[in-house]
Amino acid sequence: MLLALGLLLLMSACSTIRFTYDHGDTLLYWWLNAYLDIDSDQKAWVKRDIDAFFDWHRKTQLPDYVNILRTAQKQLAGNPTQQDLLGDYKKIRDETRELMVKSLPDLVDLARSVKPEQIERMEKKFEKNNADYRKKFMSGSFDHRKEVRYDKAMEQFKLWFGSFSREQEAQIRRLSDARPLDNDIWLDERMRRQKRIIEVVRKIQAEKLSKEAATPLVAGLIKDTVDRFDQPDRKAFFDGYVDTTSKFILAVIQLTTPEQRAHAQDRMQGWINDLNTLAAEGR
Repeated sequence: MLLALGLLLLMSACSTIRFTYDHGDTLLYWWLNAYLDIDSDQKAWVKRDIDAFFDWHRKTQLPDYVNILRTAQKQLAGNPTQQDLLGDYKKIRDETRELMVKSLPDLVDLARSVKPEQIERMEKKFEKNNADYRKKFMSGSFDHRKEVRYDKAMEQFKLWFGSFSREQEAQIRRLSDARPLDNDIWLDERMRRQKRIIEVVRKIQAEKLSKEAATPLVAGLIKDTVDRFDQPDRKAFFDGYVDTTSKFILAVIQLTTPEQRAHAQDRMQGWINDLNTLAAEGR
């Protein structure tokens, strides 16, 4: 949840960052409501906690995002390496961890307030999300699934670099298709985490755990989410995924023209300007 919020700024179109962020509290509430159907007893304090989170985030985190983007600008102006990309990835993971640790007390309060019927709603929402994932990423032929993955990647590359020539797109397609296609593993991973979330929330609700008793359980969920790539039974897979993905991104960068890199520089500068404005508004 909070990872999505943090990266929302880095993945939105330049013209919509400020609008989206200024309405982020409402968007997050709607997102939570879709999973839980927040009731009248929860509504006021959930909104208050969300408002406080965004106030903290605006004042403390947006400058970090600016630094990440400025680093990316410098890298793109030269010849970025795989180690540069892995360093950027680590910074984003660290930002995610800080967001989720900050949210821990609020998430504990929310978990302790959840009712049995809300847990059932959350289970159904998970099931729907998984069905949507299967339909989008696991249906059709093997070639079709590779094409869907390629299309998803191209959406992001075009956001950064603008349009690509047919020759570039063909090269990127070959690079994309060369990567392992592991959607079944990703689905299994997300279902494992969903199951763990349901187990923890059910335990907190059924045993009426105090905040002190519930906090380690929710903290465990946060750690499982942020550090899931370090789990011993999946570490080899995730290490391979990070390696192949970073090499793929680097290869695409190396295909870009000076004009496309200039487009990316301008795009990032627009984000930097918006983030600085948003941060200043929170002081």
